[in-house]
Amino acid sequence: MVNDLFDRIKADKGPLGNWADKAEGYYVFPKLEGPISNRMMFNGRRVITWSINDYLGLANHPEVIKVDTEAASEHGMAYPMGARMMSGHSKYHEQLERECAEFVGKEKAYLLNFGYQGIMSAIDALAGKNDIIVYDVDTHACIIDGVRLHPGKRFVYKHNDIESFEKNMKRAVRMAEKTGGGILAISEGVFGMRGEQGRLKEICALKEKYNFRLLVDDAHGFGTLGEGGRGTGFEQGVQDKIDVYFATFAKSMAGIGAFLAGDKDVMQYLQYNMRSQMFAKSLPMAMVKGALKRLDMIRKMPELKDKLWENTNALQNGLRAAGFDLGTTQTCITPVYLKGDIPEAMAMVNDLRENHGVFCSIVVYPVIPKGLIILRLIPTASHTQEDIDETITAFSAIRSKLENGTYKKVAAALVQ
Repeated sequence: MVNDLFDRIKADKGPLGNWADKAEGYYVFPKLEGPISNRMMFNGRRVITWSINDYLGLANHPEVIKVDTEAASEHGMAYPMGARMMSGHSKYHEQLERECAEFVGKEKAYLLNFGYQGIMSAIDALAGKNDIIVYDVDTHACIIDGVRLHPGKRFVYKHNDIESFEKNMKRAVRMAEKTGGGILAISEGVFGMRGEQGRLKEICALKEKYNFRLLVDDAHGFGTLGEGGRGTGFEQGVQDKIDVYFATFAKSMAGIGAFLAGDKDVMQYLQYNMRSQMFAKSLPMAMVKGALKRLDMIRKMPELKDKLWENTNALQNGLRAAGFDLGTTQTCITPVYLKGDIPEAMAMVNDLRENHGVFCSIVVYPVIPKGLIILRLIPTASHTQEDIDETITAFSAIRSKLENGTYKKVAAALVQ
């Protein structure tokens, strides 16, 4: 007998999906409204927003809005039509690639429509069936999905653990000797949940010993770390040893799109072999011209990054002084670790939003182990000291309720 495919889906929607009826529209898929800023509208009230990856505050900068508006007015949102290889290419796409490559110190860049699909497709193109992939267990879902596409062997090492990296690299070397393939190592520049930098310097120091190539996803490092915001590779002094560098426009650039950068021959290979780009519509001109403007502002306005870090340090130092556990973050990403279950987390977040006017992301199982809650804050250049002070006061209040069992009682009503 053949079962109905949907029977399994209807019986179990997954660890998060099972909460959909109670959580959707508020805890997940919430609707933040109004101009992107440090304070936005949620559920009919104005809240401090700590969940917007607009690190440099460019999303609603007047100069950015002007360029976006003029580009959309001139070109609409369709031009250029078609995939770049066939009919969707322009001198502005080429200009953006040149400027991105120069900015991150690489010979050539390749523009991507979207970061998630782009890095998946890059992994698929870079590693063939005889090649071996070695990657950090805590890499982003886009990398995990890219690795799943790989038809060959892959080994995962413990998060930021160089001993584990070497152990798995030795396994990869033995396997590659049998298959006749090469080795691709993958790390993030900044791990988006914990806020830790990848141990790129230590990984790069092992390249000669094990003869591997390195792909780095620097979505959160681009624009926030290194001289002039050039990324984690510059921060750690190893940008020249990163073989394929990836960054997205969706965070510091407050836009859409991404790029890969590296040696000319490798980027040219990706241009002609990345299926998600070869057969997908080109990035619209309004996005391309908008990205050129944003990159220009990052280069010419270092005060944006300075303000971001001023706010980051004030927030993180204030939270630590109030006794909160921020783990081992080394970046702007600010995770606040608490103990509790999913219903308690829901009750706590409801209190934060409705009674304290603070909106931040909540992370629970299965993203992290059961019994843990992360309240994840993303400071930006747009935040103020008042935002920071109000948030620390609110966090102190909700921590007391979590510890004295108040949220457990509220949670009992939520799950009924």
